[in-house]
Amino acid sequence: MNTQNKTQIPIPSHFNPAKVNEVWPVPYQQRAAEAETYAKQHNIQPAALDKTRICLLLIDVQNTFCIPDFELFVGGQTGNGAVEDNQRLCAFIYRNLGVITKIIPTLDTHTAMQIFHPIFWVNANGEHPTPAATNITLADIEQGIWQVNPAVANSVTNGDYELLVKQAFHYVKKLSQDGKYPLTVWPYHSMLGGIGHALVSSVEEAIFFHSIARQSQTQFELKGENPLTENYSILRPEVLLGFDEKPIGQKNTSLIKQLLEYDVVIIAGQAKSHCVAWTIDDLLTEIQQVDSTLTQKIYLLEDCTSPVVVPGIVDYTEQANTTFTRFAEAGMQIIQSTDW
Repeated sequence: MNTQNKTQIPIPSHFNPAKVNEVWPVPYQQRAAEAETYAKQHNIQPAALDKTRICLLLIDVQNTFCIPDFELFVGGQTGNGAVEDNQRLCAFIYRNLGVITKIIPTLDTHTAMQIFHPIFWVNANGEHPTPAATNITLADIEQGIWQVNPAVANSVTNGDYELLVKQAFHYVKKLSQDGKYPLTVWPYHSMLGGIGHALVSSVEEAIFFHSIARQSQTQFELKGENPLTENYSILRPEVLLGFDEKPIGQKNTSLIKQLLEYDVVIIAGQAKSHCVAWTIDDLLTEIQQVDSTLTQKIYLLEDCTSPVVVPGIVDYTEQANTTFTRFAEAGMQIIQSTDW
């Protein structure tokens, strides 16, 4: 892909690929001064002057998914997938600093008492499901294998346990009807206020450097706070309506509109099989309702995303690849970060 300014600019000397798997504080003031100097040295113009407006949408590039030993590290096929992806992603941001207009990182954002966390469910013995190894089905609820934890009602539905049970049953039923992934009980992850919620330090540094060099405010988009629905996609929660047809969540209509107005949208992040796939799928749905040819301006950085693989337990590689093939058939461009 040739953009309006393909003069290669060097990757700043502060970037150290070996530190991408670590958590550390970004020296903001130092990087800000360096970014302004760097922009002058390489004649990088403010983003407001871009003739071709390019958005880089980064899905959940957070410690919880991208740092080894954190809660839901995405190892992919190599076992070190998210780290390798982010090494390439940082290099991509720096190399294309002069043409990326805006960077929009999404942040998976959770608290303890949500429908996909262990505390939400109990069995007859009062035990919680084992995270990552438990899917909860309609049959499980109907047979009493798992039931909603009464203690959660106080926090989620103001003490109305009956309402909470109806919402949970409806939710699991709706997932099945819509052909979504079954309700997975996940480990506590991306906890609001916790270190797992933060962006990977090296990626955060690259994004901050871009923001200063191009005078372009980074736009953070949060998702996943709703206690009654999962939210793999940044564009909408898994289920929009409750059992009583009243809204429990809503589409991110402002972001959808914004993305469709860019000349180019580049997408990367974690995980290829889950939040990345569902976000792209929802974007494809929105595009097809407006103008199916708009798919041609969507670029997927395939070497900056990895599927969920837990050796001996689950491997979503094939599903992820099949999904990306469908995106390509719809007109989206699947590229490597070095192609740009």
